[in-house]
Amino acid sequence: MKKIDETIRRLANSKDFQSRYETLKRNIINDPYVKDFLSKNKEVITSNMVDKSLNKLNEYISQSKECEGCTSLESCKNMLQGYTPLLTVSGNSIDIYYEKCPRKVVSDERKKQERLINSIYVPKEILKASLGDIEIDKGRIKAIQYAKDFVRNYSSEEKQKGLYLHGAFGTGKSFLLGAIANELAKKQVASLIVYVPEFFREMKNSIGDNNLNVKLDLIKKAPILMLDDLGAETMSSWARDEILGTILQFRMMEELPTFISSNFNFQDLQHHLTYSQRGEEEEIKAARIMERIKFLTIPVLVEGPNRRK
Repeated sequence: MKKIDETIRRLANSKDFQSRYETLKRNIINDPYVKDFLSKNKEVITSNMVDKSLNKLNEYISQSKECEGCTSLESCKNMLQGYTPLLTVSGNSIDIYYEKCPRKVVSDERKKQERLINSIYVPKEILKASLGDIEIDKGRIKAIQYAKDFVRNYSSEEKQKGLYLHGAFGTGKSFLLGAIANELAKKQVASLIVYVPEFFREMKNSIGDNNLNVKLDLIKKAPILMLDDLGAETMSSWARDEILGTILQFRMMEELPTFISSNFNFQDLQHHLTYSQRGEEEEIKAARIMERIKFLTIPVLVEGPNRRK
């Protein structure tokens, strides 16, 4: 059996092989990117180095550079998806190293931001919201400005009030909460968005097991908490006092930023909190909850057409 080295040497000496080799070499060194690299490094690169590195150079030109020919990160045709090849001089040869392409950088940054936004029972579209995507109109401009001011001025070292976003159905209150969370994530600030009615239901189902206090601690200690759709639940005395009251009391004492969205203004929410599902009237307890909400938030009316239709 002939050794493979002998076969290669025999083929290398054939006229057809030499012709194809020269054509390949010519195509490689005439590639715009290779040509530019060789020109910039002409003081150190020799013809022999080019010959020794043709395999690397061929690997290089076969791949996309600067996302050329890639319509998305998922369609990337490179050996390492999301990484663009770059040439470098390494000793007496030319080598390749890989860096993240622009799409990979954006994708990784987005995933990093998403990891900072935790949610409980919140629709995915809310978690993708952006302040730049919100249609600015007369009914929402004040809320948007407050949101931008909060994000711009936020510092963990300073105490800031959150917002109490109230208004009719479908005016974009929940979307605005998601947009604020995303803008904060860009500053590496973690937040937690909670859909209140489902959260209260889960907490009720957790009575008797060891997870209730763990879940409650998670909510009340979040760096930035967003309670979405407060008032849409059927309020019980237990949920109001032991869950909502406990969360708000802790956050008031620690002065932790808290955002709330509701269809009720302050007056209507107090009425909602006053009457339990059993019809009990408890004005003092409701007033206590409202006192904490007013301490933690600035009320902002969000108006406009119902965008859910």
